[in-house]
Amino acid sequence: CYVCDEIITSRAGVRVRVVNTDAEGRMAMSDVLCRMKELAQSEVNPHVMTIATLTGHAVIAVGGSYSCVLDNGPAGKVRSAHKLQQAGDEIGDPLEVSTLRREDYDFVGPETVYEDVRQCNELPSSRTPRGHQFPAAFMIRASGLDKFGIDAENPIRYTHLDIAGSSGLYPRVNPTGAPLPSLAQRYLRDKC
Repeated sequence: CYVCDEIITSRAGVRVRVVNTDAEGRMAMSDVLCRMKELAQSEVNPHVMTIATLTGHAVIAVGGSYSCVLDNGPAGKVRSAHKLQQAGDEIGDPLEVSTLRREDYDFVGPETVYEDVRQCNELPSSRTPRGHQFPAAFMIRASGLDKFGIDAENPIRYTHLDIAGSSGLYPRVNPTGAPLPSLAQRYLRDKC
């Protein structure tokens, strides 16, 4: 439990200013992402993924039937999101590729000397430009994954899938399995 303007230290030792108490998913996921980053450091060619309904902005950006997928630098270098999109297209489970930009990292940057990163702004993500990209930038920073980018000695590939649009409008519509078919097509097709 936390309140607005509280500063919480993430598992990675990053000081996070809470700006919106309704963004608890990205707060919890950041510590889990940090743990996966720690485990990935001892793996060969690691690729970490998160899947969540982080924002309603993804629905506004690409429509109510699609997942958004975006890569950090190391994953983008090998076009992970685009390969996943292609796999989804092959089987009718479409995804839209989004891009993380430096503005997304700037958006969650500190406003004072007391925090290292801001969890969001005061507006709903669904009404904020780049509202489904900046939460991924926040999670990368809060988890310490930003220290494992393209220029790192041991880069870690990271892909986030925002399934707010493709998950279904529960309770009116039954939830879908998206993007699981795309993931299976991409990573399991030739292994079975």
